[in-house]
Amino acid sequence: QVRLVESGGGLVPPGGSLRLSCEASGNIFRINTLAWYRPAPGQERELVAVITTGGRSHYAGSVKGRFTISRSIVKNTMTLQMNSLKPEDTAVYFCNMKLYSRGSPRANEYWGQGTQVTVSS
Repeated sequence: QVRLVESGGGLVPPGGSLRLSCEASGNIFRINTLAWYRPAPGQERELVAVITTGGRSHYAGSVKGRFTISRSIVKNTMTLQMNSLKPEDTAVYFCNMKLYSRGSPRANEYWGQGTQVTVSS
């Protein structure tokens, strides 16, 4: 059993910053990819940022240059530093990890419960 728990959401004025965190616990052998998603028009969720265990990261065009994703392999955590926030960044942000559990031959995908980010004056 694996559990992802997010924290760090809240209300911030335009131009402000927030830092989201996601911690994984349970039966974890190796995490392949760590990502943040949020709902978007026309799709269930859009990829905001992703980082691999090799350290390569990718960002949605709308957040590139403003958001930074990072991870700690030792602590099974990841963060999303969000700067220069805009009202259109308002959403519930979900963390996502694709990982291997001990004794499992394939990687499974897990989601957190989501954390609300509201950008408003």
